[in-house]
Parts: sequence; structure tokens; C-alpha cells
Amino acid sequence: MKKLDDGVKMPSYAHDGDSGVDLYANQEVKMEPGAIALVPTGIKIAIPLGFEAQVRPKSGLALNHGITVLNTPGTIDAGYRGEVGVIVVNHGKKAFTIEKGKKIAQMVFNKVEKAALEEVEELNETSRNTSGFGSTGLE
Repeated sequence: MKKLDDGVKMPSYAHDGDSGVDLYANQEVKMEPGAIALVPTGIKIAIPLGFEAQVRPKSGLALNHGITVLNTPGTIDAGYRGEVGVIVVNHGKKAFTIEKGKKIAQMVFNKVEKAALEEVEELNETSRNTSGFGSTGLE
């Protein structure tokens, strides 16, 4: 990881056993209800080939303020070397200010597998087949 300036808070695990590191906002962002913003973190990362980072919401921000990551999970590919940014949305009923240096999201690292893609004339049948959204009901 590389800091883009001296005032940047580096990602860190808050507790032993945590799955994700906390990401911190590198600038203040004021958000009205319904607003979408890209929050800079002030860091760049180098992820090894065969891995990805997933940016996910913080449950406390979601529950208490309606602030969540819009494209959950946001994927950071191994080849990306730009600044890590977090796309957030205010689903709350009140304006919310994301303060510089405060937690905005979490980032989880995962191993990824490459799929072998093959074009075929027909797909095999399954018990679900073409049943789509809501096909299993709610009970």
C-alpha cells in the first residue's frame, strides 16, 4: 500500500479475526439524502495476481445513517494501481457528512479463479432450468 499524502490513515484490522480492513475517508464529503459520491481514501494498493479486493459497507453506517457502498461489493482487480475510492449512497432521511479520517467502508481480500469459457450449442437441463427471479418463493 502507498499513501498519497502524509495525513492518510492506512487501512487496518480493528480486531483479531476480522475479515476486512477498515478504509478511511481522505476528505470530507457532505451528502444529502439520495446523494451518490466517490469518497477518496488516499491510498493505492498492489494486489497479487490471483487475488482481488472487495469494498463492502460498514454495518454501523448502514444501520445508523443509511450510508452504504453502492456497487457492493466493489471489486478492485490485481492490475489496478489508481487511488482506492469508495462509491457511497445516502439512503437515509437526513444529510450526512463523511468526515476526513473516519471509517467509510471495509476491504476484504479474496482468491479468484479463472474460468475456462467454452461456447456450446446447447446447455444441459437442470431442475431449475429457466426459472428466474423469485422462482423459489418466500416461504
